[in-house]
Amino acid sequence: MRKKENASNVVFWGSALVILFFVILGSVNPESFSVYAAKIFDFTTVHFGWFYLLAMVFFVSFCLYLACSKYGRVKLGDDSEDPEYSFFSWISMLFAAGFGAGLVFWGVAEPMTHFAAPPFEGVEPRSAEAARLAMRYSFFNWGIHQWSVFALVGLVLGYFQYRKKEKSLISSALSGLAGKKGIHPFLGDFMDIAAVIATVIGVATSFGMAVLQINGGLSYVFSLPNNAWMQLIIVAVMFLMYITSALTGIDRGIRFLSNLNMGIALALMLFVLFTGPTVFILNGLTLGVGDYIQHFVESSFYIPPYQGDTWVYDWTIFYWSWVIAWSPFVGSFVARISKGRTIREYVFGVMIVPPAIALVWIAVFGGTSLHMDLFKHQAIASAVEKDVTTAFFALLEHMPFPFLLSVIAIVLIAIFIVTSADSATFVLGMMTSGGNPDPSILRRFIWGTLMAAITAVLIISSGLEGLQTAALISALPFAIILILMSFSLIKSLRQEKN
Repeated sequence: MRKKENASNVVFWGSALVILFFVILGSVNPESFSVYAAKIFDFTTVHFGWFYLLAMVFFVSFCLYLACSKYGRVKLGDDSEDPEYSFFSWISMLFAAGFGAGLVFWGVAEPMTHFAAPPFEGVEPRSAEAARLAMRYSFFNWGIHQWSVFALVGLVLGYFQYRKKEKSLISSALSGLAGKKGIHPFLGDFMDIAAVIATVIGVATSFGMAVLQINGGLSYVFSLPNNAWMQLIIVAVMFLMYITSALTGIDRGIRFLSNLNMGIALALMLFVLFTGPTVFILNGLTLGVGDYIQHFVESSFYIPPYQGDTWVYDWTIFYWSWVIAWSPFVGSFVARISKGRTIREYVFGVMIVPPAIALVWIAVFGGTSLHMDLFKHQAIASAVEKDVTTAFFALLEHMPFPFLLSVIAIVLIAIFIVTSADSATFVLGMMTSGGNPDPSILRRFIWGTLMAAITAVLIISSGLEGLQTAALISALPFAIILILMSFSLIKSLRQEKN
């Protein structure tokens, strides 16, 4: 018991002090913080962009292999256990705790940005060809690659936690490689600390984007100030909301909010689908899925060493780093709610249903925006170029009941981030208390406070660019850990089946 308590204290204090250091540094000297972060960002993208692309291809292939192999029948738990949550609640929690807030932010902004500035030379901006290319890459960036990372982490953690009765820790997920002696305590602590830091930065990235979008919406709809002070007020309000929710526990707080948010999101999406250009949206969805499948391999390996183009770094590689940074949190949470499901059911559920919802969302909101620009000359792309945080609201302005829809959208974004941050405080508390499935209120409160603080620092120091930079930097070391986790899982599965 003493060793486990000491290990959890090392992970807690080690990760908390690192995050606190960045909070203080960013608060005291935000300009220098921004400059050094940008330098590290440039170094990371130039030298390791290729690694992110290859790693993501490996994660997708590995998860699909497991699902289709003889190991697909293995349960995340004892053979007699049934799933703890209904399929709808499971998918709702996956989506809300995963990438709901980010999808609302980029669902209009990304396709309209690519439409105005196509990723490839020779494509005329704001043309039909640019629109098709915009949807193709938006589908790709929000497709199964993202969810393969969440699926992998949750799968490994769930397997070792529920089937092998290990602690729900990243270091425990490497026990398949450690042999009888187990993983060295120092190495285990280092990996758990890296996972915690990546989680905090990853959640702060999405938290910050949601705050910027809420501020953009409030400014667009209610003419409130759109500045750092207003954003700090929003951070404080969100902090109070998710801390309150976190104290109610996973079954009452997170499940209720996830189901509520999924219902609101689906209602809003269906409203836009049937009051917008329905046939155009469905045609765009069909063509987009076809382009996604046709160019899947090409896009997975696309990096331009000859042109010196930075587009892939700014978009695809940023997304991959973002999900890797998020993966310890989302994976831990996904493992927590997936007990009793088979590997096959788990992988297909995580890698097909949420991405399918994401593609439909982009087709509805991004497709409607493209239709307005192409055929009604509503200049949505120009509004996005002016302020990316208001993209979603620029679209809703041209829909029936624009004020009501905008208020609903603000509530939707707020609940998404409360759900994600709520889940994150739970997972961080678990990760820094030796895998305790019911971490103390104090520990959850501390992590909730540090998440809000680092979000505020990133917003003040460099806004959206700083949030993106932080995500990419924190992801690199954890990507290596993910690969090791994959080998740990397959080795353990082979030993079990022999």
